[in-house]
Amino acid sequence: MSGACCAPTSGGGEEIPEGSALRVRAPERDRAQGLRAMLRIPGGTFSMGGDDADAFPEDGEGPVREVRLAPFLIDATTVTNRQFAAFTRSSGYRTDAERHGWSFVFYALVHPEARRMVRDGTVAQAPWWLAVDGACWRAPYGPGSSWTDLSNHPVVHVSWRDAAAYAAWAGKRLPTEAEWEMAARGGLERARYPWGDELLPRGQHRCNIWQGQFPQVNTGEDGYLGTAPVKTYRANNFGLYNTSGNVWEWCSDWWSTTWHAADRPETRRDPAGPPTGEAKVIRGGSYLCHASYCNRYRVAARTSNTPDSSTGHMGFRCAADPPPTR
Repeated sequence: MSGACCAPTSGGGEEIPEGSALRVRAPERDRAQGLRAMLRIPGGTFSMGGDDADAFPEDGEGPVREVRLAPFLIDATTVTNRQFAAFTRSSGYRTDAERHGWSFVFYALVHPEARRMVRDGTVAQAPWWLAVDGACWRAPYGPGSSWTDLSNHPVVHVSWRDAAAYAAWAGKRLPTEAEWEMAARGGLERARYPWGDELLPRGQHRCNIWQGQFPQVNTGEDGYLGTAPVKTYRANNFGLYNTSGNVWEWCSDWWSTTWHAADRPETRRDPAGPPTGEAKVIRGGSYLCHASYCNRYRVAARTSNTPDSSTGHMGFRCAADPPPTR
């Protein structure tokens, strides 16, 4: 899989059991309030994809193409630990990581009490990822850590299936890849980042990525070694926070590096991705991205992971269709 170093595959391939999360919904008042808080993206045509010198053609970043989208709603931030906790309390939902009993944690972030919980073996392409028993959204660094210390940080250790279940509970959905990219660009055509083409405009950090020598030394010059709170740094012109770095974000589309290349109605007008696949698209990069090996914090960058995989750097934000006008 392209980008496997960024997001290792985990999970056991089990089906989600019929559970309360698929039937229970958030109270109608909370669902309505959540929709009102979303950002409205007016839709229209934008240039999707990238072909600059930093692009990964093998990831299917190109071709740059004109895509037209209908108006949609999207969250200003990724879903937080606090929001996800409300979901699990209401629904009784258990994530894939909780059911499988483990998830991937970056080696330097493993909680001291969890070091004895590390499983044997490493990911060949990414030995910095450790499989830790008991790691999940509730214990993001493994047993001994707690989400309550990171309540306004993005929830992590959530699979695509977990993210889709949350979205359904909240009366929302996951964004298509095209919606995600249009919103992340904030109206800046062909820009490399959500704020423009310079990584450090006027020397200021605008995203949470790795500084130093990966994976040995992270200087933390941007203020964070792991995740940052969801409203860290300035929002883009549409009001979205942290669409570069911090955590990878699940999209609804199945992954393909070629499906979108041909100029046809289904790839240029409200594209929803191929009808089937083995992996789902993730966008935005994470706090582990570094120019030396994974500069996928560019707006056009993309990679994928299997729907049941979870790691300590994958989260999500929700989208929705605008309510009908009266």
